[in-house]
Amino acid sequence: MKKIFCILSAALLLAGCSFLDFDESSSDYSREDMYLTYSNIQKMLTNIYGYMPGKDIADVGSALRDCGSDDAEYADPDASVQRFTNGNWSALNTVDDKWSLYNGIRSANEFLESIETVDLSMYKYDSKYQRWLEHLAYYPYQARVLRAYFFFELARRYGDIPMPLTMLTAEEANEIAKTPFDEVIDFIVNECSESAAKLPDTYVGLLDDEIGRVTRGFALAVKAKALLYAASPLHNPSGDRSRWQKAAAAAKELMDLGIYQLDPAEKANNYLSQEVVFAIMRSESQSFERYNFPVRFTEGQRTSLGGTYPTQNLVDAFQTAGGYDIVLEADGWKTADPAFDITKPYEGRDPRFARAILANGMSFKGTTIETFVGGRDYSATRSDLGSPTGYYLRRYIQESTSFTPENTVTNKHQWIVYRYAETLLTYAEALNEYLGSPTATDGSFPVSALDALNQVRANAGMPAVSATSADAFREAVRREWRVEFAFEDHRFWDVRRWDIGQATQGRVDGVEITRSGGQFSYKRTVVENRTWSARQNLFPIPQAELFCNPNLNPQNPGWSQTTETTE
Repeated sequence: MKKIFCILSAALLLAGCSFLDFDESSSDYSREDMYLTYSNIQKMLTNIYGYMPGKDIADVGSALRDCGSDDAEYADPDASVQRFTNGNWSALNTVDDKWSLYNGIRSANEFLESIETVDLSMYKYDSKYQRWLEHLAYYPYQARVLRAYFFFELARRYGDIPMPLTMLTAEEANEIAKTPFDEVIDFIVNECSESAAKLPDTYVGLLDDEIGRVTRGFALAVKAKALLYAASPLHNPSGDRSRWQKAAAAAKELMDLGIYQLDPAEKANNYLSQEVVFAIMRSESQSFERYNFPVRFTEGQRTSLGGTYPTQNLVDAFQTAGGYDIVLEADGWKTADPAFDITKPYEGRDPRFARAILANGMSFKGTTIETFVGGRDYSATRSDLGSPTGYYLRRYIQESTSFTPENTVTNKHQWIVYRYAETLLTYAEALNEYLGSPTATDGSFPVSALDALNQVRANAGMPAVSATSADAFREAVRREWRVEFAFEDHRFWDVRRWDIGQATQGRVDGVEITRSGGQFSYKRTVVENRTWSARQNLFPIPQAELFCNPNLNPQNPGWSQTTETTE
C-alpha cells in the first residue's frame, strides 16, 4: 500500500525537468492497479493534497516567509530567506523555488485522466459501494481546484508560466511554452467556478465527515484570490477598473454563500473556527516552538540560530485601541491618542497586536517577557539565540508546548490557507478601486467597501475607519491586510502585487529598551539595511528549467542567467 501511495512521487522525483513522462518501472504496481479499488483511488487523491504547502505556506527553510518582507527578521544571517533581503539570488541560486509544484500538477493531471475510466462495478454488492460512488463524484472537482491552486502559487511567483493540462511525455515537456499570466488566471477562474457548482459546502455530516478537503468555499476563495492579484497594480498597471469589478464580484460570491463568519477568537491553530475556509493540519511537533520561543523556554533544546522576529516596522502598523496611529520615532513614542499611555506602549493597542507579537512586559507561560537590556529575554547579539529586533513571534505559537525534561509537551499546528476575513478585505480593496469611493454602492454591490473593512475591524474590537477618499481608504485597507494577517503569509506577496517594494523594503528596525528606576526608555534601532529591485516582484525561472526547455524563455525581466543583485 505504501508503494501504491508513493508511486507518483517516486516517478516524478527524477533528475531533469519537471514534466517527465510517467514511469512505472520503480514499482510493483501498474497505473491501472492504482485505480482498481476505492481505497487506492482515495490514496491517489490524497497524494495530490500532499503537494499543498504545509508549514511552508509561509516557509523558507525554517523561516516564515515574512522574514523576506519588512514585517520580520530571521536570526540566522546565512539562512536562505536572507537572499530575499540582500539580493543574492538568481536563476542559478533560487530561493523558495516552487517550480516543484509541477509535480503536484502532474499528479492531478494523471488522476483526472485515470478517474474517467474507473469502474468499481465488480464491488456493487459491497455494502459500501454506493457510498464510494458518492465520494468519487466529488474527487475530480477536488483535484481540479487543487491544480488551479498550484497554478496560482506558480503564477504569483513567476507571472507567465507553462500550464500543462494533460500528462506530458519528456519530449512534450521540453517543448511546452509559457501561458500568459492573464490566461492562467482565466483558467483558474473557470476551473474554480465549475468545481464550486459541484462541491459541497462542508463534508461534516456528509459521507465520512472528512475534514481538510476542498469545498465550494475554497474553490470560490481561490477564484477571488486569483482575480485580486490580476487586478492589482503589478499585473494591472493601467488600472483597468473592470478587473477590480471581477475581483469584488468574486469576493461577494463567497460572501453570499452565508456559511462563513468572522470569529473574534484566534484562528491560528483552530481549523474548527467558522472563519477558516481552508487550513492544513500537521502532526504533533515542537520544531516551530523550538525556533520561535524565547530561548529560555526551550530548556537548551535550541542550539542554533533561527526564528522569526517581528520588526518595529510591523509594530508601528498596529494602532492604539482608540484607532490612532502610534509610531516609535527617534525621540520616543508618538501618538495623537489622548487616552494612550506612552510609558506603556504595548498596552492599549489593537488587540491583534498581542496575538501576533510578544513584547516586553507581556505575559507568557506564567511569567513576564523581558526584552529590555539585561532582561531574561534580551540578547546583545544574534549569537545569543535571542531576538535581533526586541520582539518575539506569537502567531501560531502553541504556548503549552514544553521542553521541560520528563514533562515535554508537543502540539499539532494548523496553518491557515484562507479565512473569511480575506474575502471581506478583497471585496473592500477591489470595490474601492472599481467605484472610486469607499462609501459608494450600486445594484450589484449593496455593501460599501468601507462597511466591509469595518466589519473586520469591529470583529477585532477596533473602531471604524472613517476614510472618505479612495486614496485614504487604499492606505487604510493596506494597513488592515498587514495587521489582520500578520504572519499568515500575506505581506511578502502584498508588497509585490501592490508594487511598493521600493518604498517599503529598504530597511527594517527594532527597539532597544532600557530600564532605570522602574521606568523604561525606548530607542528605535536599525536592524538591517536591505536591497530591493523591481525585478524582485517576480521570481526568476530556474535556469535548470531554461536549459531543459528553451521555450520557457524569455527569462523574467531583470534576471540574467548567472548574475545576482549587486544594487
